[in-house]
Amino acid sequence: MTQVQHEARVRPEAVTGMGAVDGAGAEREPNPLAAMARPLVLDIAVPLGSYYLLRDGFGVGLVPALLLSSVVPGVRTVVGAVRDRSFNGLAGIILAVNLVGIVLSFVTGDARLMIVKDSALSSVVGLSVLVAAATGKPLMSAGLKPFMTKGRAANVRAWDRLTAVDPRFRRAEVLFSVIWGACLLAECVARIVLAFVLPVSTMVWLSTVLLIGSILLAAVVGAIATNPIERMIAEEAAAQDGTVGVPGPKSE
Repeated sequence: MTQVQHEARVRPEAVTGMGAVDGAGAEREPNPLAAMARPLVLDIAVPLGSYYLLRDGFGVGLVPALLLSSVVPGVRTVVGAVRDRSFNGLAGIILAVNLVGIVLSFVTGDARLMIVKDSALSSVVGLSVLVAAATGKPLMSAGLKPFMTKGRAANVRAWDRLTAVDPRFRRAEVLFSVIWGACLLAECVARIVLAFVLPVSTMVWLSTVLLIGSILLAAVVGAIATNPIERMIAEEAAAQDGTVGVPGPKSE
């Protein structure tokens, strides 16, 4: 038995180069779920969390809180544009929403206008998602990917391969973003119209219902895109593992 054959029996990864290996200096595959969650944390959770912490926790004014919570998404948007020559969609949307919020913070007085102001903030997200989808850039994929791949390295690799070479997969990604963008924009339009039709006391609670309803609708209708995406990921991951098209044992 040769040395290579001996290592293949004892440590298959020493020959294949796949997976973690024991010993000092060994490379371990990064946690795919952590890698996928990182942009969601940095681009969404950090700015939103810092805004509410500053505003409600420390009593910072609206405009200063929005400005301070824009630092992280602003830096990530600029770094992405300069260093990577790409647009960070999630960070860009949060930054745009904060900037619109600063502008609209000067709209005061009429209670109906305040309701419309809230709609304007949400419409920025919906329009941004739709415009990006029209250019072939599905912004919602960053949030969808962790849920579709379930933190499994094989699924993450399958997603990356499919989004790079499979037009069907890319169309499903874009469709998912279109569905979410359309639902959010429709909610904004409905809220603006109803703000001038229904009593303000009704719109106070109905605005929240409309937002939750639009999210639920997007999640349900989004299955049109997520079901094929999940199926393609499973097929691609299985094919790369050599489990597709391999005949099973014959029954005697």
